[in-house]
Amino acid sequence: MSFDEEWSAARASAATNVSMRLNHVPTDPGGSGNTASGDLELNQDHIGAIGTEAYKLHSRLQTDGKHAAVATSEAANALTKENFASGAALLKVNTRWESQLKTLIAACANISNGLNYSVASHAKEEKTLYAEFTASKIDGLLK
Repeated sequence: MSFDEEWSAARASAATNVSMRLNHVPTDPGGSGNTASGDLELNQDHIGAIGTEAYKLHSRLQTDGKHAAVATSEAANALTKENFASGAALLKVNTRWESQLKTLIAACANISNGLNYSVASHAKEEKTLYAEFTASKIDGLLK
């Protein structure tokens, strides 16, 4: 089969599988359970759980991420003292690891703090809106 024949067959096959959707949201976007409107849904329990896990990871990284730092530094110094090139390389790897670890710890703290702030802020806004709505004339008209 020549390239032109194969290309024509591929285009014909692709043309039969083409469909177009305009102004349509899939019935289950992302599995949120909100199948009717496609609106953004804030589930405070899920956000709180993610924030908690980020905090746990932050805490563990601060201790577990550094458990080999002293031994690695000592090994690098001993290798360097004996004129092994791998000593300098090991020290460079250790320095890079510490730098990356600090970045990861900061990212976990940022995620945890940001999610905690979002949940608290959302709850505060909900209370404010509820208080304003119940105090308004609209509430009386709806009853």
